[in-house]
Parts: sequence; C-alpha cells; structure tokens
Amino acid sequence: MLKRIKDLTDDKSWQAFFDKYRNLLRGTALKAGLSDVEADEAVQETFITIAKRIKEFQYDPIRGTFKSFLLTTARWKITDQLRKRKHQATHQPSNPDATEGRTATIERIPDPAGFDLDVIWNEEWAKTIVAAALERIKQQVSGKQYQIFDLHVIKGWPVTKVKEALNVSASQVYIAKCRIQLLMKSELAKLKKEFN
Repeated sequence: MLKRIKDLTDDKSWQAFFDKYRNLLRGTALKAGLSDVEADEAVQETFITIAKRIKEFQYDPIRGTFKSFLLTTARWKITDQLRKRKHQATHQPSNPDATEGRTATIERIPDPAGFDLDVIWNEEWAKTIVAAALERIKQQVSGKQYQIFDLHVIKGWPVTKVKEALNVSASQVYIAKCRIQLLMKSELAKLKKEFN
C-alpha cells in the first residue's frame, strides 16, 4: 500500500489507506482529549502531512516502521490542536460575571505532557486491528454463526441465554465460538503484518 499511495493521483489506494487508518487516528485524538471537531481536524491534518511527505518516506526497519511515522505525525497534529485550543482560550475576552464559580477554560485543557500518547496509540491500534479482523470474519461465516459469536464471546452472554435468544443448541454455540476464534487468530496475524 505504501508504494501505491506514493502516487498521489491513485484515489483508490488513498481511499483504502484513509479507511484503514482513519478510526485509529480519530480514536487516538479523542482519547488524547480533543473534541470531535478537533479530532477530525487532527486526522485531516495528519493525512495532509503524510500526503506531502510520503514520497520521501523510505521503509527502513532500523530507523522505524510506518506505524511509528504515522504516530509521530499524529502526535504533532494532536499537539497542534491542543496548542491552538490553549491559544484561543487565552485570547478570549473574559466576562467575570459569566465565569464566577467556574474553572477557567485554560485549566480544563489537557496538558499534552499529561497523557501518554504511546499507550493511547497502542490501545487504539489493537482495537483497530480487532475491528478489521471482525469485519473480515463477517464475510467468511454465516450471519447466524457470527451472531452467536457476538453474543457469547463479545457481549459475554452465557451459553443458556444465547441458546434461548437464538433458538440454537449448546454445541452450535461452542462450534461457532471455536471456529471464529481460529479465524480470528489467523486474521489478526495477517492484519498485524499489513498494518505494520
């Protein structure tokens, strides 16, 4: 994919790239303390920066992975949004009557040094990989099997509740669980290679 997006006119590859990483970037930005609007702006700015710099990016595992390049770019854009918010808050006219008893806006802004973006990034990375694996698995199994798996494994319903809700046997629940867990393991391994 990295080779294909070096061609800025390859809309299909850029759309696939955007679809692959958008939720990861947005989730990271939101957990770093940005609002929805700020997170969307940070995501947009991250993609713009990558588009500008992708031609010069050379994959070199010694220097770092694309994942680390993406994180570094996202970190700059998230920090830019926090700085912009802080700057706007310090330049707004104050109305002492309207703010009496409230915490100053500047004090409610998260300190970029106060959160560990690496931890947030890794959590979002793992969630993104799992979500992508589940999407692929949905295409490989019947709707009924996936529904059984979703209720029993993802939502944590006991076997008896799944049996009653879906009118299936206990063995069907265990078979769906086992089959999809094997598929999940395989898809996660493939995706980890693709995303790195």
